[in-house]
Amino acid sequence: MAIELPQSSAFPGLPDREEKAAPPRAGDDLLPRETVEYLDRFIVGQTQAKRAVAKALRDRWRYRHIPPELQEEVLPKNILMIGPTGCGKTEISRRLAKLTSSPFLKVEASKFTEVGYVGRDVDSMVRDLVEVTVDMIKQEESAKVQAKARHNAEGRLLDLLLPRPPRRRPEPSGSETSGDAPPDDAESYEETRKKLRERLRAGRLDDRTVTVSLTPRQVPAMEIIAGGSIEEINSNLREMMQDMFSGQKKTKTMTVAEARDFLAREEEQKLIDMDRVAEEAVARAESSGIIFLDEIDKIASRESGRGPEVSREGVQRDLLPIIEGTAVHTKYGTVRTDHILFIASGAFHVSKPSDLIPELQGRLPIRVELDSLTKEDFVRILREPENSLIRQYTAMMATEDVHVSFTDDAVETVAELAFRVNETTENIGARRLLTVMEKLFDEISFAGPENPDRSPRIDAAYVKTALADIVHDQDLSRYIL
Repeated sequence: MAIELPQSSAFPGLPDREEKAAPPRAGDDLLPRETVEYLDRFIVGQTQAKRAVAKALRDRWRYRHIPPELQEEVLPKNILMIGPTGCGKTEISRRLAKLTSSPFLKVEASKFTEVGYVGRDVDSMVRDLVEVTVDMIKQEESAKVQAKARHNAEGRLLDLLLPRPPRRRPEPSGSETSGDAPPDDAESYEETRKKLRERLRAGRLDDRTVTVSLTPRQVPAMEIIAGGSIEEINSNLREMMQDMFSGQKKTKTMTVAEARDFLAREEEQKLIDMDRVAEEAVARAESSGIIFLDEIDKIASRESGRGPEVSREGVQRDLLPIIEGTAVHTKYGTVRTDHILFIASGAFHVSKPSDLIPELQGRLPIRVELDSLTKEDFVRILREPENSLIRQYTAMMATEDVHVSFTDDAVETVAELAFRVNETTENIGARRLLTVMEKLFDEISFAGPENPDRSPRIDAAYVKTALADIVHDQDLSRYIL
């Protein structure tokens, strides 16, 4: 039986789900059950991990509603996820942040080093989170002022297309004259401007060129001292030098269509109160920020030794105050990390969670182990999620009027071959499906609209033929898959 779901009205040939669940309520006031139900729409299995993040999210809401005298005693409910690569650790955290509209930052623990070694300091993750939050709030504010910004940009554009005539200058005797300037006929000018506005909105002036004055960037006052580390000071120094050398007024010639978008962006920046954005960014990062600390097993000391082991333990000790709660200085203000949700993860193939220093283990009280993916999981990943790979690939080909359909046995075969390659080579989890699907669609994707078969049907025989070489040749599969 072929998998052929109803077509989408937006993209003919694009398979849709027969029933689409209503979007859940947003925010961290969600019930744990609602959070898990949302995550189930995109991620197969891993129920324990979903429950853990759902409870941690709800705990932040509970914290804000307990008596103030108890808030200081409540410790953060940070999480340690243990599981092989490709099993869904990052996706669970990313989807959780998207559901709650929370600032989210993924960072690899291996990029940090102890002070005195080459690498980034651990405070930089908090500064990066604030930058993400600032961008998020600026996008929200831009949406609010977009209509006004485009109206202002339209006015500036009309001034470029039809400059205002000079006003008459009164003579000392009281009589008026314009000298060499033309008469100030305001009524005629406004009538011409009105007609020009209609032509502009109709797009009939889009190909005309105009010369736009670029607004010079303002040099921030004393921002160089805002940073609390050498890394931040260097970053602020670079920004200040760029601003200093970009202060001269410049012009640029562009089409009216390009100028409309350019001037609208400039007007948006003028309408956004950056002081308020900075204050809100600090508050939001503190109360709802999520930092996903990946590859934490890479800094676990397997045994006491010399050399790199010293740096690994040093990074762990540097992480302690950040995860437990401290103040980090950023150029937008001081950020408290007490209630940022930290989700650490690692495969722990070589080391074990107990190899982390005891103090760090204590700051990750919720520990959850994710399961390795089975063949049945691969089948469900291909079929069930709203963003499944089958939907993605068929949607891509539908844009060129090539409508691909899958049979049930084809899905089973793809899952089986992907699982087998994972077993015989490096196990990269669900990411293996992407490489298998890319190879499976190689001929169809390359031919594109020139494909003589506008409705190719992928069955088990087609899958085995397309993937036969790489599955049977183990040496080749190591490089291609």
